[in-house]
Amino acid sequence: MSGIIGKKIGMTSLYNADGSAVACTLIEAGPCVVTQVKTVEKEGYNAIQLGYGEKKEKHTTQPLLGHFKKAGTTPKKKLVEFKSFENELSLGEVITAELFVEGDFVDAIGTSKGKGFQGVVKRHGFGGVGGQTHGQHNRGRHPGSIGACSFPSRVFKGIRMAGRTGGNRVKVQNLQVLKVYAEKNLIVVSGSIPGAKNSYVILEK
Repeated sequence: MSGIIGKKIGMTSLYNADGSAVACTLIEAGPCVVTQVKTVEKEGYNAIQLGYGEKKEKHTTQPLLGHFKKAGTTPKKKLVEFKSFENELSLGEVITAELFVEGDFVDAIGTSKGKGFQGVVKRHGFGGVGGQTHGQHNRGRHPGSIGACSFPSRVFKGIRMAGRTGGNRVKVQNLQVLKVYAEKNLIVVSGSIPGAKNSYVILEK
């Protein structure tokens, strides 16, 4: 599966041939450098490791400095492995937005925005108890009763409650590539992708 590392720039909209507006996301895709080529003989599986984003040498550990030096490139901020890459790649080769063409369908992987500690209405979409009680009084956004007393005398594991929300790895599938600006390393995909602006995104073909 081919892919590239990028950065979410923001959202905008484009117009179809029929005049309808389509929400889309602008992504800075690459350039990425091949920092390692893994093989079955040495690592036990085939994979390509790509590096993206510049990083200062003083903020890079000595083992990683040697790793990047072997690939003939500068230190990178983000490293991601891609298994079963379509093309044969060599160490130090550069991958750009030209990997994609208009009309391709891609999967976008990112880290969703962290929301902190949230209640059940925002976290799980509960409707609130409204005018009914369900075991609590005058608190419309509370979860209500969560279990019985005599049987089973406990709260079942996995019951949906308040808690930390967001900050999870999320994959959105089948987003269409609408535009490719290879000279600027930018691509436009339909729909929204997880994460805040300037957050890392992994695109897979």
